[in-house]
Amino acid sequence: MLGVANLLAGAIYIWWRWTHSLNFDALWFALPLVLAETCAYFGLILFTANLWKTRDYPQQAPPSSIAQCTQEGESAERPVSVDLFITTYSEEEELVRLSIRDAKQISYPHAIDFRVHVLDDGRRESMRQVCEEEGVGYISRTNNVGYKAGNLRNAMEQTSGDFIVICDADTRPFPTILEHTLGYFRDPDVAIVQTPQWFYDLPEGKRLKDVWGRRAGKPGQLLGAAIEAVFGEIRIDEDPFVNDPAMFYDVIQRRRNPWNAAFCCGAGSIHRREAVMFVALRAYADAIARSGDEGRSRIRKLLGLQHKPDDALARWQAAQEEELTPYKFHVSEDIYSTIVLHQDSERKWKTVLHPEVESKMLSPQDLLSWTVQRFKYAGGSLDIFFHDNPVTRPGMTLAQRVMYLTTFWSYFGATWNLIFLLSPIVYMFTTIAPVSAYTGDFFGHALPFLVLNELAFMMGTWGLSGYKGKVSYLASFPISLRALWAVIRGKKISFPVTPKQRQEGNYFGLVWPQIAVIGLTVTAFAWCALRLFTVGGGYTLGGLIANGLWGLNNILAMSIMVRAAFWKPEEEGSQ
Repeated sequence: MLGVANLLAGAIYIWWRWTHSLNFDALWFALPLVLAETCAYFGLILFTANLWKTRDYPQQAPPSSIAQCTQEGESAERPVSVDLFITTYSEEEELVRLSIRDAKQISYPHAIDFRVHVLDDGRRESMRQVCEEEGVGYISRTNNVGYKAGNLRNAMEQTSGDFIVICDADTRPFPTILEHTLGYFRDPDVAIVQTPQWFYDLPEGKRLKDVWGRRAGKPGQLLGAAIEAVFGEIRIDEDPFVNDPAMFYDVIQRRRNPWNAAFCCGAGSIHRREAVMFVALRAYADAIARSGDEGRSRIRKLLGLQHKPDDALARWQAAQEEELTPYKFHVSEDIYSTIVLHQDSERKWKTVLHPEVESKMLSPQDLLSWTVQRFKYAGGSLDIFFHDNPVTRPGMTLAQRVMYLTTFWSYFGATWNLIFLLSPIVYMFTTIAPVSAYTGDFFGHALPFLVLNELAFMMGTWGLSGYKGKVSYLASFPISLRALWAVIRGKKISFPVTPKQRQEGNYFGLVWPQIAVIGLTVTAFAWCALRLFTVGGGYTLGGLIANGLWGLNNILAMSIMVRAAFWKPEEEGSQ
C-alpha cells in the first residue's frame, strides 16, 4: 500500500514539475534538474518492483543420490559428488589454509563424494605445499587467460563433480552449506544456488550513549540515550564503508526469487555442472553458427575457390577458432553466467537465493580495497549493459528484464546524483532557482512524496537501516562515473584482486571529489550568509529552507566517505 502511494505521489510530483514548476528564465538549470528527478523516479519504480514481495524458493531435504536431482530415468542411483573450488591468486597461504580447514569440516547426512580443490592462479610452490599438508587437491595452470573465469574453466576440465561450490580465498564455509542447499537441486531445472555473503570482521562500533557517557559522564549518557530513543540505535566508529551486505542479499536478491531473477555473486554459490556445461555448449554452437558466413569467406580466399565452400568446412574452421568457456571471460563472470542461463528460454534454468548465511568472509578494510571492489562491480555491470544487454536480448521474461534493468540503472544514478549535489550550490551562489518559485505549492507536492518515500522504504526494508545505504550510494558517485566513462571509451575493465589485508597509505586522492562537494557547499553557505547580511540577497525563505537542508544532507553524505579515507581500525587492547 505504501509502495503504491509513494509511486502515485511521485508521479504527481514529477508531472507537476514538468508542467507547472519550471523556471523558463533559467532552463540551463531547470531542465537538468527535472531530468535528474525523472531518472531517479524511474529508478524508484524499478526498485519498488524489486521490493514487491518475498517468496522463498521451497527448501527440500538434501538428496541421498544424484538420481533425485535429475529428470526421471537420467541418472543411476549413486551418491552425489561435489567439488569445492577455492580460487586464489596472491592471497596469503595461511589465509587460504583457514578456508581449506573449514571446507574440510563440511558435513552431509548421506554418503557423498566430496572433494576440496585449491585453484592457484599464482602457481606458488608454497600454496601447493599447504594443499599437500591439508590433504586437498591443488590445481594450477601455465597462464592466467580469463582470470577467475579461466581458472574455474581449467578446474572444471580436471574434475567431475555433479555440483561445484565456488569460494574465494577468504571464504570460510559453514559445515551446513551442502546440507542446507543441495535440496534445491531436487528440482532438475535449478542451476545455481547463491548464499548470502556475510563479513565477520566488520567493526561493530560503540553505542552513542556509551561514548558520550565516557566523555561527559551521566549527562552525556542521558543525552545519548535520549537521541537513540528518537532515532534508534546509533553507533560510533562502526564500519565506515557500509560493507554490510544484508540489504543486498536479505532484501534485494531475496525478493528476486519470485521472478527467477536472483543472480550469482561468486563466492558462496553452488552450481550444477550440467547447467554450466549445457549453456557453454549452446554458446559454443551459436558462436560457430555466427562465424559460418565469415568462415566461408575466409576459406574461399585462402584456397582460391571460385565457389562457396560447404557449411561443414566453414563450421570446422570456426570450431577451431572458438573456445568452450563454461564461465564467461569477463570481470563480472558471476552475473554474466547467470544472464546466459536466464536467456536460455528452451531449458528455462532457475536460480535461487538461499535466505540463510552459509559462509563468512573478509570485508574491505580500507578505502583503496573498497574502491577496487566497487569499481569492478560498476564497470562489469555497465560493460554488460552496453555490449550484451539482457534487457533487450531475447530469452528472458518481462520480470527478469525489469530486475536486471534495476541493477544496471542503479549504476547510471551517479550522473543524476552529481546534479543533485551541485544544485543547492548553484542556487546559493547565484540566487537562481530551478523552479518557478519555492512556494507552498512546491512544498505541497514535494513533502508528501518525500514522507511517503521514507515510510515505504522503512516498511519495505524493515529491520535494516536504509539511510546508510542511501548516503553511501550518493557519496560513491565518483566510482560509478569513472566506470561509466571507462566503458563508454571502450576501455577494458581490469581484473584486480580485491586485497584481503588492510592497505596502508594516504587515500586523499580517492576522496577529492567528495571533499570538493563539501568545500563548495560550505562556501556557498558562507556566500549566502554574506549576501543576506549585506545586500539582502534575493533569496526566498522557501528556497533557503529547501536548499539549506538539501546542502546539509549532501555534506553529511560526503563526510562519511571522507572519514572512511582516514579511518583506521582500533588496535587490539585499546579502549
